[in-house]
Amino acid sequence: MIPVQRVAVTERLARLCHNRTEKIRELGATSKAAGDEWGRAEAAKSEIRALLERMAPGVQRCMYCLDNMGTDIDHFEPKSRAPLRTFCWHNHLLACSRCNSNFKREEYPCDEETGECLLIDPSTDDPANHLELLLALGEYEGKTRKGEESIRVFGLNREDLVLGRLDAYITSCDVLNSWHRKVKNGDLAGAAQSATALRREPFGDVLRALETLGRLPYATAALGDELAESLSVWLRTPQPDAAAGRPHTVPPSRSASPDHRRVGP
Repeated sequence: MIPVQRVAVTERLARLCHNRTEKIRELGATSKAAGDEWGRAEAAKSEIRALLERMAPGVQRCMYCLDNMGTDIDHFEPKSRAPLRTFCWHNHLLACSRCNSNFKREEYPCDEETGECLLIDPSTDDPANHLELLLALGEYEGKTRKGEESIRVFGLNREDLVLGRLDAYITSCDVLNSWHRKVKNGDLAGAAQSATALRREPFGDVLRALETLGRLPYATAALGDELAESLSVWLRTPQPDAAAGRPHTVPPSRSASPDHRRVGP
């Protein structure tokens, strides 16, 4: 998982969602009323999906697994639990059908004492504060209880994702080195194409973990001279935003430094 930036809701969508919420309230604020109104709200759902697709990493990737295409509008807090949040813009995320229907479903674990949700919302949380990606294994390890619950509920360590991250690690290393060679040779157009392609690849969490490692003083020992140098230049170079072509500068991770013995090649 990686952070996603929630965009502002349009006036039209805010009005549509408000009207539907009031209808649910009139009908008793039940889960049935929420489900019925959601099923009929084609205009609102179309606008919600369009906004979520603008927010999604890569090429409209699932905001949980970062592998599959985002096909579903997920209610982060389920309709059955919070009917009046059915049309709340801040309760919507883009998910693939496997994450949404086969793993997360209606789960919404909360702390027994504080009531705080124990799932990572990538639009409000930095997943790196709760999860550590072990690049050499392709697996996540929870750094907090929220991280551990998120691994369980979203199925983040299922076999297909682990294998996909291992492949993405190899691909990312190869493309970073290729990108750096193009930069050194003055092929800036080719380098820009490589950078955009890398940003659009699935498993953006692998690239983010590499960027975090590239900032550490022992990056060369962990990654080798060529890749460490490529990452150093990459981190100093504004990169194109894969979704919109806008300049993008990699933000520093707010997570603790990873253990290089477990994330190196």
